[in-house]
Amino acid sequence: MPDDLVSRLSKVDCCAVSDAMDKLGLTGVALGLTPLWQCPRIAGRVVTVKLKPAGQGEPSHRHLGTAAVEAAGSDDVIVVDHGARTHVAGWGGILSLGAKARGVAGVIVDGACRDVDEARDLGFPVYARAGVPVTARGRIVEESFNEPVTICGIGVAPGDLAIADWSGVAFIPAAQAEQVIAAAEEIVRREAAMAADVRAGKSVIEVMGTNYEQMLRG
Repeated sequence: MPDDLVSRLSKVDCCAVSDAMDKLGLTGVALGLTPLWQCPRIAGRVVTVKLKPAGQGEPSHRHLGTAAVEAAGSDDVIVVDHGARTHVAGWGGILSLGAKARGVAGVIVDGACRDVDEARDLGFPVYARAGVPVTARGRIVEESFNEPVTICGIGVAPGDLAIADWSGVAFIPAAQAEQVIAAAEEIVRREAAMAADVRAGKSVIEVMGTNYEQMLRG
């Protein structure tokens, strides 16, 4: 069945979600991530991957990210905890191809990715810290799959919701998703009314002076 919360989240934007989380006293905006090509907005349930340097602890017996790709579907966003590393890739072209084939909404990586041109040509959204050509091979391996991770200092668990667009990236805890999305929808509605007033000729000073600072109250 389609995920109604994901559908509703896809109709708002990251700014509205950030405002909603401010209103509710929640923290969820992951600072420092950006689209690596002209990506569309993505929204979905989180499937997580955590990476680590090769040689630390037990060796991995599968290529990083592959279990997440196989587990994810059309209402999902793969989220990779790459420890903010920008000197080596934590995601690449074959993973993008596999995820695209499964209908995954996109990938968010706290670190660098490679094969950005391939992702763009596939139309597969990639949000990350940077692009880099350096391979993970022999350098980075998967530590865990679908376990809680930390992205830009934000705790993210499998099943949480993610939204990403050109303003940024935000994560919504599953337990607060209905509340946050409802608040974001109301903020979008109120901002649309303000925009209509400006288009109708009202002074932007008047419109923002009477509405903007009260946006997160009530």
